[in-house]
Amino acid sequence: MKTLLLTLLFFTTFVAFAQSPEEKLAQLNIQLPEVPAAGGSFVDAVKVGNLIYLSGKGPRTGKGEYITGKLGQDLTVEQGYEAARLVALLQLAVLKRELGDLKRVKRIVKVNGYVNSAATFYDQPNVINGYSDMMIAVFGDMGKHARTSVGTNALPFNMAVEVEMIVEVEE
Repeated sequence: MKTLLLTLLFFTTFVAFAQSPEEKLAQLNIQLPEVPAAGGSFVDAVKVGNLIYLSGKGPRTGKGEYITGKLGQDLTVEQGYEAARLVALLQLAVLKRELGDLKRVKRIVKVNGYVNSAATFYDQPNVINGYSDMMIAVFGDMGKHARTSVGTNALPFNMAVEVEMIVEVEE
């Protein structure tokens, strides 16, 4: 009986202190950006069963302009990390628009990150960590995901990074 009471006390305390993704964003003083219209013959997200596939997005400044350039030539790893972090916020805004509430996210499943890289640049994983770290900051363990970080010689609009992801959601 004592064990049961301690377990219930722990669970009640844990639930009382657990924060929703929106509360975590507020605590981090982060406001999600507006989602621009998809620029092509595609949509931002497709839901199949309990999975949402998010189209690739690039990093936009507060003025809506892309962060551009090649990592290892025009941009540092730190600048790339920040660019990937901005993409994460944009993808979170897409999820919020699609789901209505980020509490419906059950798990970030897979992230594919593409880095516009100079020929000798090999630090793509540290760039895409900007994206992954944001998902973990917002969703905790549910934000930990499988991931690919790939260097490419060019991205649309000369974007520094482009990231897509698959998310499991509550029905």
